[in-house]
Amino acid sequence: MRIGILSRNPTLYSTQRLVNAAHERGHRVEVIDTLSVTVHIGRTDAQPGKPQRLVGNAIGLAGTTLLPEFDALIPRIGTSVTFYGLAVVRQFEAMGVMMTASSDAIARSRDKLQSLQLMVKDGLPIPRTAIIAQPDALYAAVEAIGGLPAVVKLIRGTQGRGVFLAHQLSTIATLLQRVGELNRQAILQEFIAESRGQDMRLIIVGDRCVAAMERRAAPGDFRANLHRGGSATALEPDKSTVALAVAAARAHGLGVAGVDLLSSKRGPLLLEVNSSPGLEGIESATGADVAGAIIDYVEKMAAVKRR
Repeated sequence: MRIGILSRNPTLYSTQRLVNAAHERGHRVEVIDTLSVTVHIGRTDAQPGKPQRLVGNAIGLAGTTLLPEFDALIPRIGTSVTFYGLAVVRQFEAMGVMMTASSDAIARSRDKLQSLQLMVKDGLPIPRTAIIAQPDALYAAVEAIGGLPAVVKLIRGTQGRGVFLAHQLSTIATLLQRVGELNRQAILQEFIAESRGQDMRLIIVGDRCVAAMERRAAPGDFRANLHRGGSATALEPDKSTVALAVAAARAHGLGVAGVDLLSSKRGPLLLEVNSSPGLEGIESATGADVAGAIIDYVEKMAAVKRR
């Protein structure tokens, strides 16, 4: 097969692992810088009845270079290029290329509020969450999620950035005001004290958990993200936790996902679903061949499409 990987940086660990795993299985692989792709819509040289082609590394219509036809595409769209990345993914979809994550699925996972709404719609457990538009609704909203302290999260953020623990209403009000001034949005979320700065990351591929780790926050922090200085160890999740993670990935329409959960007195709670989970931390912590599992999934889905 010819497999394309959308990635801003071909030297990133996750990208390199996917490339190597594909080569080991005899596939041709091309890493495409998402921002190097020019999407031409309504090309004048398209042949009637045939799909229009995606054009890369081009300005205008003259002297363009057509990208090769791919049997499958793995989108690794960074948060900072979400808008343009989704446009590129949609164009590949219009061309009929098999994707490990659709543009709609990526968009759902990038919006933390929509992501939580999707999971609740499917009856999945999450921390109590609220969003407000008026300052005078703050007190009631905080009480509804369990009181102080409370977590304030940017709706669009990654790697623990834009996540704050607030112990006073005045702090939350100030954070929300500053977020609004930046034309951003935030949610209020219940603080799960009993998690003690620990969470779980499960990698779901298809309907299987191929790797899992427990993350611990750095001293003095409540965020367990590895990019925030946290540490990780391999985890053997129970069947109910795996079932929750699989259901969360399915709720977003993702075939490959990193699903984050917290332990609580009410049982495991779903935090986030990541459409482009990093592979370095979890492969290092567990020794699992996550990249290989993803390529195996691509092979399986491509075979289904050919039938």
